[in-house]
Amino acid sequence: MRVGVLTGGGDCPGLNAVIRAVVRKGVQDYGYEFIGFRDGWRGPLEGDTMPLDIKAVRGILPRGGTILGSSRTNPIKVDRGIERIRENLGKFEVDALVAIGGEDTLGVATRLHEHDVKVVGVPKTIDNDLNATDYTFGFDTAVNIATEAIDRLHTTAESHRRVLIVEVMGRHAGWIAIHSGMAGGANVILIPEQNFDVEEVCAWVDSRFRTNYAPIIVVAEGAIPLAGQMVTKDQTLDAFGHVKLSGIGDWLASEIEKRTGHEARTTVLGHVQRGGTPTAFDRWLATRFGFHAIDAVNAGEWGRMVALRGTDVVTVPLEAATRELKTVPPALYEEAKVLFG
Repeated sequence: MRVGVLTGGGDCPGLNAVIRAVVRKGVQDYGYEFIGFRDGWRGPLEGDTMPLDIKAVRGILPRGGTILGSSRTNPIKVDRGIERIRENLGKFEVDALVAIGGEDTLGVATRLHEHDVKVVGVPKTIDNDLNATDYTFGFDTAVNIATEAIDRLHTTAESHRRVLIVEVMGRHAGWIAIHSGMAGGANVILIPEQNFDVEEVCAWVDSRFRTNYAPIIVVAEGAIPLAGQMVTKDQTLDAFGHVKLSGIGDWLASEIEKRTGHEARTTVLGHVQRGGTPTAFDRWLATRFGFHAIDAVNAGEWGRMVALRGTDVVTVPLEAATRELKTVPPALYEEAKVLFG
């Protein structure tokens, strides 16, 4: 059997660990051949491939990013996109496809499955917002990076008695914000799931200064104030129709300065959160996902995705992961609010 592998969407720590695990176990246990498709769905769409064997994956476990490259190419919006992918899979004699990605990548994989393509999915997103799995690899690395940044900002906040705002990734789900904010001792955490009151945020800021401490505010990029729309610098859309987010941190800093008189500065972590070497947990999880993905290929579990449930890796229907996003529940946010102010 010849198996194609691709990585789609934003890059993420742990992608190379999945690729390595899929190839290592696929070659050693099942005698499969592998072919890599470059740059997400662009690869099978345009027939752009690279060799993928044991030698190609040697030494990539600790590397960030993906040796296959990635993109946000959406074949569903390309003329004859699905048909062209099917034709190229036939051209390269690919019997099955392992698609590693988030909501959008796996959404395309679901459509391909509906068109009789033999596909197995692996969930990837630093936002941890895919349903049907307890965790996605890349999330732990992003949280650790954000937490370290918050730890470092505490000292400069205290030295200058400034409000420091840390803007983290999180379009529709505030998992990174709430995990890193709680772990880093933030005084306010703002997430997309709960529209925030600027006046209440300013009250928490004043309260913190009254105790002779400078506040740290962690805000997810998709957080929205009560009386306004999502704040962005760039209203353009990507190939999947998503607004390119940024700007909420700077907007909030300006509002806090106007309303409280306290100096406020913003640090936007941006792509730093998903770059560099993956944590031990993400290497472990990504490797296990890779092993179980190739097991699913061998078992003919088409149209399914590997998922972490407790400490077990299971398979679930692809549509279960993409039907709706996994967001921060209100009860968990209420827990965090004990620490605000």
